[in-house]
Amino acid sequence: MGRWICCLCSRTAEPLMLLLVLALSCNPSTAATTSPSVPHIKPSYSFGRTFLGLDKCNACIGTSICKKFFKEEIRFDTWLSSHLKLPPSYLLSYSGNYTDDAQSWRLVDITRLTSKYQHDRADKRICTSLLKTKTCSLERALRRTQRFQKWLRAKRLTPDLVQGLPSPLLRCPSQRLLDRIVRRYAEVPDAGSIYMDHLTDRDKLRLLYTLAVNSHPILLQIFPNVEGWPFPRYLGSCGRLVVSASTQPLRDFYSTTPEVAADLALQLLAVLRSMGTNDLNYFFYFTHVDAGTFGVFSNGHLFIRDASTLGVIDKEEGSQLINGQQEYKDIFSCLTVDCQSAFVSCDSIREKHSLIMVCQELLPKLLKGKFLQPVQEKIDSFLQDCASGLTDDQGVNEAIAKLAEILKPLRSCDSRFAYRYPDCKYSDKY
Repeated sequence: MGRWICCLCSRTAEPLMLLLVLALSCNPSTAATTSPSVPHIKPSYSFGRTFLGLDKCNACIGTSICKKFFKEEIRFDTWLSSHLKLPPSYLLSYSGNYTDDAQSWRLVDITRLTSKYQHDRADKRICTSLLKTKTCSLERALRRTQRFQKWLRAKRLTPDLVQGLPSPLLRCPSQRLLDRIVRRYAEVPDAGSIYMDHLTDRDKLRLLYTLAVNSHPILLQIFPNVEGWPFPRYLGSCGRLVVSASTQPLRDFYSTTPEVAADLALQLLAVLRSMGTNDLNYFFYFTHVDAGTFGVFSNGHLFIRDASTLGVIDKEEGSQLINGQQEYKDIFSCLTVDCQSAFVSCDSIREKHSLIMVCQELLPKLLKGKFLQPVQEKIDSFLQDCASGLTDDQGVNEAIAKLAEILKPLRSCDSRFAYRYPDCKYSDKY
């Protein structure tokens, strides 16, 4: 009897279960609660190869930091907004954030070596002058040039391989300086060798292209911040974008307080002195300065923010240019400048060259009207003597030394100057 009842219950349950399933499937609210959860899709940032300049490689700077971009370990500030859009491509520089552990972030500068308009114009110039077409493979066109063919055969970077390039860095080259470029080129695995055996054809083209367009990233690599040189740290390149430690341009401090202005002016003078006298016997000079040439870190430390107009003369070896070498020009001489522009003679550059430009362009704007009389009058007088450039190197140096004496007691020692605080409390240096 019990067995028959159990069998009856089983047969009766089948249509009941069917009805229950149909009811559940027809009830939207019930169906929603029983469906499996959909995994959260992380928003992806769409990088165009054109935005980065990767579509132009190997006529580009490098690819050492591309993974950071694609893994979202480098983010533009605009990415922090809800729209997650890339910034406009026509800008020369961008503020960004960089991380190594996805937890702590630090500010970085993301810059182009020239404007996108200048890049595009240079690309067209390559195609029209070398292949007589409006568009072409930049790499194929540049590889056919006589200069690059010489680079391919060369075992060592020599002055004849860089002759006629527009960068101030290479206007007065020494073999010692060129060896330093090869040995410290950061876009390739470090071989520590002065010979180019560890550079592939692709690496050689990228190095040549960078030197032809803008030597700023090369200077950051061969004179690194960790060794005490006054440049921001080079973090890497991706396509035609360079990533370096973030600095705030000096122009942002023109309206600062007197004690901050005095501190920055003294740092600026100290940087210029170190450029003329250093342990490696390299003499650095500017061909142009403006409010964006120098920058200030968050700890108050001043550095050279833009090294594109910085030339280097080797006081130990001297220039190894041969007669007429500066007049040699080709497509690499004209990527970003007018091919007709004249070179500055190495013999015409003096130690007071950079000091005069800084006294003319930067220090008056930084120190103008900051102090009480008669201190302000003395500062203005020394700046005028320096800016006139009528005296010799010794006269300019004396004016700068007197200016530094006046400014030194005007700066303060507090936490705003983290780069020297609290050391300044216990040292006569400050």
